[in-house]
This record gives sequence, C-alpha cells and structure tokens, in this order.
Amino acid sequence: MAIESIGQVNGATNATNENSNVSQDEFIKLFLAQLNSQDPLEPLNNREFLAQLAQFSALEQTRQSNDKLQSLLSMNSSNQALNLLGKTVQVNLQSGSEFNGTIEAVHYDANGPTLTIKSAEGSFIDKVSLSRVTVVQQ
Repeated sequence: MAIESIGQVNGATNATNENSNVSQDEFIKLFLAQLNSQDPLEPLNNREFLAQLAQFSALEQTRQSNDKLQSLLSMNSSNQALNLLGKTVQVNLQSGSEFNGTIEAVHYDANGPTLTIKSAEGSFIDKVSLSRVTVVQQ
C-alpha cells in the first residue's frame, strides 16, 4: 500500500522491485539448499556459516523495522487527514484544474484516508487523496 501525504509529488515515491527483494522464506530455502549440497569433505567454514546467520538475523530485523515504519507512516497519514477537517484547502484535480473548498469528511479504505471537500458554491468532490492537497488555509 502506498502511503500518501499532503503535497506529495505523484511518482516521487520509491517503488520497490518485487523481484529484487529476497523474502525470509526464500533466504531460508537458499541457506538450506547450500547446506544440503555442500561437499562433505569440505564443509562450510564456521566463520562463513556465522556470517550467513548474521545476515539472516539482519534481514529479519530489517523486515520488522519496515513493517513498523509502514504502520507509523499509515498512522501519520491518518493524522494528517483528521487535522484537515474543517480547513480550507486547494486541491489539484486529475483534469489539471484546481478546486478550493473546506474538508467536510474523512473516509478510510484499503488505500488509506480520502477526503470529501465542499466548495463555497456548495458542490462536493469525494475520494480526494492527501497527495492532491496543495494549499492548506485556516
């Protein structure tokens, strides 16, 4: 899930290539395959074995940190959306035009918070992502 924030430039997020990341299960499979196919007359050096175990431990810690960071970013995005309630904002629409109005509601779905904005004339736009908000006024 891509986490959005106010004024985020579209396309500026770091996209990860799923094929370039080795999961924990893949690492264990590779590690066990290496142990199973090693030469019994020349077993794996203890130092190499410990280094690989340390890499595995670091990989797991990094994965857990990334999960926690993702949760933190999601909470921050929700907090930003809730803090916008009742504020006047300027929004860039997909058509390239701008829309000015007051945040009337915040909705949550699988992609994170979206906003409902009411203009001074009384028209509404719905499902506006935080990244489309460019100016926030009191």
